[in-house]
Amino acid sequence: MRRLTKKKALHLVKGLDAFPKVPDSYVETTASGGTVSLMAFTFMLILAFLEFFVYRETWMHYEYEVDKDFKSKLRLNVDITVAMKCQYIGADVLDLAETMVASDGLNYEPVNFELSPQQRFWHMTLQHIQERLREEHSLQHVLFKSLMKDSPSSLPPREDQPSAPQAACRIHGHMYVNKVAGNFHITVGKAIPHPRGHAHLAALVSHDSYNFSHRIDHLSFGEKLHGTINPLDGTEKISPDHNHMFQYFITIVPTKLNTYQIAADTHQYSVTERERPINHAAGSHGVSGIFMKYDISSLMVRVTEQHMPFWKFLVRLCGIVGGIFSTTGMLHGMMGFLLDVLCCHFQLGLYRLKEDPLLDQHAGKDNVIPAVGPSPLPNTHAPSSPLVLEESVS
Repeated sequence: MRRLTKKKALHLVKGLDAFPKVPDSYVETTASGGTVSLMAFTFMLILAFLEFFVYRETWMHYEYEVDKDFKSKLRLNVDITVAMKCQYIGADVLDLAETMVASDGLNYEPVNFELSPQQRFWHMTLQHIQERLREEHSLQHVLFKSLMKDSPSSLPPREDQPSAPQAACRIHGHMYVNKVAGNFHITVGKAIPHPRGHAHLAALVSHDSYNFSHRIDHLSFGEKLHGTINPLDGTEKISPDHNHMFQYFITIVPTKLNTYQIAADTHQYSVTERERPINHAAGSHGVSGIFMKYDISSLMVRVTEQHMPFWKFLVRLCGIVGGIFSTTGMLHGMMGFLLDVLCCHFQLGLYRLKEDPLLDQHAGKDNVIPAVGPSPLPNTHAPSSPLVLEESVS
């Protein structure tokens, strides 16, 4: 009884077979079918190879949310060269809450404003990358993913020792500021605390020595990531006169970066710039210097590097193989049908013309109408069977 139950179950499972086996004697192979199969397999292999490269590729996913972190400090990273001596200029930050942040974390280094050939090549390369970033914004995804570890992220050291005096000052380093809108500026004189506001000791500096031509090698906010390129990196401005004001209006966007290489809390920013001469007689008032007014966005961007899951890759691969197999089978059958219709239509008509007299003769044996006159002689050479008749006709 148990054996009979197993046979019934086996018979039921066989009835559910969706892949019935066809005996080899019933299968007919053709040269056209083999050619189409070879083309289909080649196409499958090419698409599967390309799909593997798509599977290995990653992309950046952007999410936006409200920045709830308002207690932490904001790190400001600076590397600026000004065409004035270090004792004549000072840099500090004054935020919206009237809090002055001294430049204790910044270094003042006397340098030459003119770059060496190697440094000039580095600077031109940085400017070329900036031009490409303005045209192709998708290149920022590449920067996020690779972080360009082999790219020049800082000014290379000078390979020669010029004989000219070092009349410029390189201000580089970092400082921590409050996470509110503020103004980072470089102007004449050192900053001093004042109970009624903000002041710089500029009275002892002659106006003829003013020269706020500058070059921004690096300016970023948040954690410093080597290899990333910010909008102001590589900016170079030449002052046409002594009293000149350069203004940069910066909007900072907090960014949490999470890639397969690094996870960091950094900040992106956009910038607009303006410059004008200071001429009190002409009504253009102000203070000569470099002013970077920044504001912090209330939205935070979360950038995550994502990858295609393996199960999705298998589904796409099965779709490629099954789709090409089914499509080529349908096309091959359709082309074979069209060729049979076009090529065999005339032959079918020829067979019909040859067979029509025989069919009429056989059909007329039972309905013979006797003619008036002598009867014809019997045909002694009449075929004894229809098979002989077909051979004689053919």
